[in-house]
Amino acid sequence: MRRISVRAVRSRLHLTAVILALGVSACSSATSITGVGPSTPASLSVRQTAFLDTLERRTFNWFWERSDPNSGLTPDRWPTKSFSSVAAIGFALTAYPVGVERGYVARADAAQRTLNTLRFMYNAPQGQQASNVTGYKGFFYHFLDMQTGFRFEQVELSTIDTSLLLGGILFAQSYFTGTDATESAIRAYADSIYLRVDWAWAVHQPNVVSMGWHPENGYIDADWRGYDEGMIVYVLGLGSPTHPIDPASWAEWTKTYMWADFYGQQHVNFAPLFGHQYSHIWIDFRGIQDAYMRGKGIDYFENSRRATISQRSYAIANPGQWKDYGANVWGLTAGDGPFDTAFVIGGRTRQFFSYRARGAAANEIQDDGTIAPTAAGGSIAFAPEIAIPALIAMRQKYGDNLFGNYGFVDDFNPTLVDGTSRYGRIVAGKGWFDTDYLGIDQGPIIAMIENYRSDLIWKTMRKNPYIVAGLKKAGFTGGWLGN
Repeated sequence: MRRISVRAVRSRLHLTAVILALGVSACSSATSITGVGPSTPASLSVRQTAFLDTLERRTFNWFWERSDPNSGLTPDRWPTKSFSSVAAIGFALTAYPVGVERGYVARADAAQRTLNTLRFMYNAPQGQQASNVTGYKGFFYHFLDMQTGFRFEQVELSTIDTSLLLGGILFAQSYFTGTDATESAIRAYADSIYLRVDWAWAVHQPNVVSMGWHPENGYIDADWRGYDEGMIVYVLGLGSPTHPIDPASWAEWTKTYMWADFYGQQHVNFAPLFGHQYSHIWIDFRGIQDAYMRGKGIDYFENSRRATISQRSYAIANPGQWKDYGANVWGLTAGDGPFDTAFVIGGRTRQFFSYRARGAAANEIQDDGTIAPTAAGGSIAFAPEIAIPALIAMRQKYGDNLFGNYGFVDDFNPTLVDGTSRYGRIVAGKGWFDTDYLGIDQGPIIAMIENYRSDLIWKTMRKNPYIVAGLKKAGFTGGWLGN
């Protein structure tokens, strides 16, 4: 268990150092993206379509087979023994309707699994004590024991992980619209879980939501200030009819944005790609704008597209001279790594990391040669013309070392071609390869493939009243949202 507590818990308390590193820079006018436009599902080759079929099915199977069918608890990672990740449960709940639509599971089976999950999460004990509880004030702890569902060790009560869970819960609420007892109960439990969350309590500093809280010493010393995955926190907090946050919080959130050019793409920068992906899984930002994006002449979807393209351009330029980086080997985000060690390779000192928020942006570069397939996979909806070929090329180049029964393992590093690693394995002459699949990285892959192929999650969530209310209170207008 030491591997889990050190590598995951310490390093994954939502990457506070990365988020706090964001600053404000001078704004400049938006620039258009040049080159090949996005491909549509109808324009894909037979091989590309077959690849997406395989990747989507294998990734779905991870959630279906690894989540507990009775409690719905989803492990943080597998096959390493782990605790449950609350965010991974949200991704699992998102994957189940995808499985229904793709014919992987029967609707009744997916509905029953969803109901089991929501019932367990609603009935799990909440309270301000430090142990034997699952959450407090409607929020949930970041990690939960896989057997009991109680708080794992001394992790924080997490506003973002609760929000990612709620993304899955509200998607289930809007998807399962049948009149039978199971689907009716799903909608009722979803309401009960969302409506009890006390968002106002989580506002520790004026108009900003705290990242979390510990029963031992109170609020953690970090708040959600833009730009990163925290958009969904504010949308859900604003949309609550029971314990909402003040609409002024959105302006407070956006005023810490960093608009800058990175490898030819002007956009709001955030180094790891997960920050450009997570909120977009459940919220269709295409064609809708808040005051900030109206001033830039783009929307947040376009912003994420630019961030994706800039990362690929960074990999092509390869300023760090990492092995194999190029047009079809790219993608930096939070994920596993081989170890926290520096040593000399080819006459050059290289610093490697274990779990790390890797990324590349104008304000920060964290890069040790470790690529995460979820970085490209979670960007399929934004830039399919570069993301899909990259995933296919990586699978072909690295074979079974990278692509297994549940799709892509979490990370790989082609530069590290010999030696031994505490985590994963080094294949002589080929590189370091993770041996784990992580729920929070599997989730964006299946969700964004399906959003690209059918708009399933987006079109379903456009009907969710809480999402709509939150967006309108944040000042979004236009497109599918209207005025």
